[in-house]
Amino acid sequence: MSEQIASANKEKLVSDLKVVIADTEELLRETAGVAGEKVGHLRERLRERLRDAKERVIDLEHAVIDKTKAAARATDDFVHDEPWKAVGIAAALGLTLGVLIGRR
Repeated sequence: MSEQIASANKEKLVSDLKVVIADTEELLRETAGVAGEKVGHLRERLRERLRDAKERVIDLEHAVIDKTKAAARATDDFVHDEPWKAVGIAAALGLTLGVLIGRR
């Protein structure tokens, strides 16, 4: 369960970073005509950090995908190795959800 939460948090982080990257790229496009040594230096630093952020997002995205695939494989292996346990767990979870929903 905590791995699912961590995976969801990583997916949210990837999504948020993509938004920041898109906003930064737009900022760079909008300030393309602005002259000045300070602005030029700032734009170059921004480009470098943007490139680094893109690489990190890609790495993080791959990590999330790998962990998700590993969890799916582990679940599939468990269901194939222990089908009656899987059925029992699914039934218990369904009963629990049914009771919780029925109480409303």
